[in-house]
Amino acid sequence: FTLKSGRKSPYFFNAGKFNSGASLAKIGQYYAAAISSPKDHGEGGSIVGAALKGRRILVVDDVITAGTAIRESMGIIREAGATLAGVVVAIDRQEKGRDSSLSAIQEIERQHGTPVVAVVTLGNVVEYLQEQGGELGAMAGAMEAYRREYGAE
Repeated sequence: FTLKSGRKSPYFFNAGKFNSGASLAKIGQYYAAAISSPKDHGEGGSIVGAALKGRRILVVDDVITAGTAIRESMGIIREAGATLAGVVVAIDRQEKGRDSSLSAIQEIERQHGTPVVAVVTLGNVVEYLQEQGGELGAMAGAMEAYRREYGAE
């Protein structure tokens, strides 16, 4: 798979698979748990569709690789006269950002002074696949090889 970052990956996180009421409700619960874990995220958010000016915005995204989409969102938020309260993603691929050996999450946190929280990390996924063994365990091997090349330190 070719990612938005331009990197070629042996795996792809497809949020489109959350396509039923039950699966959307479950991922919503996971997002809510991740959002409530950093105490400063729970207040002052924005309602989808509301004017952004003067508001604190929480960006909710499916995945973070190199942070490209989140940086684009930050530009839109700033141009609208709002401030970024934080970012929550379903999965952190734990890859290097675009400008350093830091992870994309670490870069965004440092550059923008905002917390970034993930529901699950690539490490969590790899650990689960290894525990399952067999064909799933083999997938974990390919993911680990990719992580050795693009993973953050």
